Amino acid sequence: MMQLKKFGIFVLAAFLLIPVTNVYGHGLGIDTISSVDVQGKPISISVELPMYFEKSDEQQITITATEDKTQNNAKNVTFLIGLFHQNEMVFRNYFFAEDGILKIKVKPTSEGELQIHGEQDSLLGAWHGTESKPIEISGPIFNSGGLYNFEIEVRTIDEPTNIIEDSGIYYADLSLVETTEHIQQDEQGNDVKFRLKSYFDKISNLKYDPVAREVSFEMPFDWSESQMSHIPVVHEEVHFPKHFTEFLYPSYTGKVNGIDLFKASVTIDDYTEEDERIVHFVLLQDHIRFIKNQMKKTDEPLPDKMIFTLSASEKVEFPLTAYTRSEDFQVDLSWDPVDILPSQQTKFILTIRDGATGEPMRNSDYTFVIIQNGKEIHRTNGFAQVGGDFQAYEFGEDQTGPTVIRFENIRNTGQETEFGVVVAPEFGSIAVLILVVSIIAVVFVTKKNSFALKANC
Repeated sequence: MMQLKKFGIFVLAAFLLIPVTNVYGHGLGIDTISSVDVQGKPISISVELPMYFEKSDEQQITITATEDKTQNNAKNVTFLIGLFHQNEMVFRNYFFAEDGILKIKVKPTSEGELQIHGEQDSLLGAWHGTESKPIEISGPIFNSGGLYNFEIEVRTIDEPTNIIEDSGIYYADLSLVETTEHIQQDEQGNDVKFRLKSYFDKISNLKYDPVAREVSFEMPFDWSESQMSHIPVVHEEVHFPKHFTEFLYPSYTGKVNGIDLFKASVTIDDYTEEDERIVHFVLLQDHIRFIKNQMKKTDEPLPDKMIFTLSASEKVEFPLTAYTRSEDFQVDLSWDPVDILPSQQTKFILTIRDGATGEPMRNSDYTFVIIQNGKEIHRTNGFAQVGGDFQAYEFGEDQTGPTVIRFENIRNTGQETEFGVVVAPEFGSIAVLILVVSIIAVVFVTKKNSFALKANC
């Protein structure tokens, strides 16, 4: 009864933090390899992969080569592509893209052998297709979730016969969402079904501790810089029944390998599923590096996994806190009303603080920017005379979804930081918090450990 009472108060407060459903994970459905040097010509290669594959449901892999200087698609590109899953090769073949865009239709099946359908050239035996007859791969491919690794070489460019030797091997990693079910027991010994949805790699070893009110699980992870450098975000979801009041708390704290996560890395979603509460882990790249640096201080070898811990807590609070990359400045942000909806004015309330002392910094100028879908929709200059200020904005009916709130050129230094929110009327009058801070200064030196702890409070 006490748990129900606490939950009821929490709902009436309408302070539910909900990562929007298209905040995925590793690669976000796309991974881009930048600054690929091909005979002195820098190009970028992007790999797009659906987040889900259903058997007998046709999907598409798209690989695009773009010239960095002109931003035009590269011409007559032959890729040597290897696909790996769980350290096993799925295929390794040549593919040709006349216009720099390689489209491969995929038809997963449960049985049979992997087959590639299309035409092959006579030079390298590269597969190629047309709009009316694209390349197609069928067979047992993408039948399970987790991380998929693309190994890519460029073998021709500009002309189909311009064969390139030793252009280098480049890697892109993308994930298929995997959902697993785990039966655990509550304090009275009754079965409770937990579901885990991973947007990164396979989850294992889920355990629920009814005494500590704690859930833990594991996921493989490579902590090398070459792997971490192109991970924008790791996103995991813990699902459990709303009637499971033993674990239905106002908020939760999280750890990875025993390292405390920032408070906004763990958020609650009570609206995506009617009968389930979802708790999201959202780890940004800089935060993953912070976790790694903290682990290295123990002089123990780095593990080959992440161990997530989710603990029930009764503490939920504004403001959110972000540091600039240099840690010179700290920005606190909250908004009013909590319900961020179109056609109503939202007041964003900010405080600019000294990153070392936490004291408000008087006479601080800054630029307030709102970004949606990668495009700027609002920009204005502000001046925090006593360190605190606010900016008001009314979102239009067509301005919904993931939104970045950025503070640029703080105190005329060129430094910046940003927060993420979402305007999502489909959830009703509920404020929706997503990625939070995309630039949290997490490469803390030893003397600033105490300030990292403040971000967890």
